[in-house]
Amino acid sequence: MIVPPRPSNLSLTHRCLQMKRLRFPFHAALALLWLCFALMATAADLPEIEARGELRHLGIRYANFVTGAGDGFDVELTRGFAEHLGIDYKLVYSDFYSVIRDLLGKKVVRSGDRVTLVGDFPVRGDMIATGFTVLPWRERVLLYSEPTFPSQVMLIARADSPISPIEGSDDLLQDIGETKELIDGHSLLVMEKTCLDPANYGLKGGGIELRAYTQSTNINEMVPALLHLDADLSLLDVPDLLIDMQKWAGKFKVIGPISKEQILAAAFPKDAPQLRDAYNDYLHQIKEDGTYDRLVDKYYPGVRRYFPDFFADEQ
Repeated sequence: MIVPPRPSNLSLTHRCLQMKRLRFPFHAALALLWLCFALMATAADLPEIEARGELRHLGIRYANFVTGAGDGFDVELTRGFAEHLGIDYKLVYSDFYSVIRDLLGKKVVRSGDRVTLVGDFPVRGDMIATGFTVLPWRERVLLYSEPTFPSQVMLIARADSPISPIEGSDDLLQDIGETKELIDGHSLLVMEKTCLDPANYGLKGGGIELRAYTQSTNINEMVPALLHLDADLSLLDVPDLLIDMQKWAGKFKVIGPISKEQILAAAFPKDAPQLRDAYNDYLHQIKEDGTYDRLVDKYYPGVRRYFPDFFADEQ
């Protein structure tokens, strides 16, 4: 099947203006105008974005990747990317439940390993950059950039919990198994559709008392919820852990790993390979000129000792 090329936003605008000059009944004209704006809001690849003159960055307030104050690790990375392209930058806030829908204009329905896209929604951004974990089910519907940051999911408990941290070994899989065994008989706080979704780590259907945190879509709220006695244990990823260990010092402890080391990256629509490739080229440039290292040190001081291999590879 031959698919016609997608018209640019400029051509769509021209067509809409032409149509508006014609005489239509009010309701028909209103519907036509809505269709024009909907078409102009669809996902775009690099040529359309450059013609528009603006890069829309979908970000989630989370773990210093996007602080909510107009800065953050991924905010500075993506603003620099827009400057590299010579276009304007716009930060569009989203959340973990809506961000893929905001990128693709489709709702993600996940059933086990099967992922489908349904519905039609406004496209609000051109790329996701927000400490976004590379997960197999997400890769089915998104294009990822090269790695931007490392992560890992850990099991945590309140400081007064009778559960003791594992001793740890040189065998990560053994450590993960030992950590998971400690969950039996306890309640576990999780956040579905994020990197803290228990389905990602084989924690569903095994008799574990899972308590989904639904009062917020912000992973930053997991430690306060644990301290509020919402559950005995909680999942938490390392970037958030580094920040919370300073904010809530002495009030919780790390029990052990739940996952292998993970990779975070920027995400793009499947039909935006040129934009993804341009972002990868930009990443190479800032890693060579030292900009990337300065941002890591600014937002995550001390992280290199947790992931020495990752940062050694980035040199």
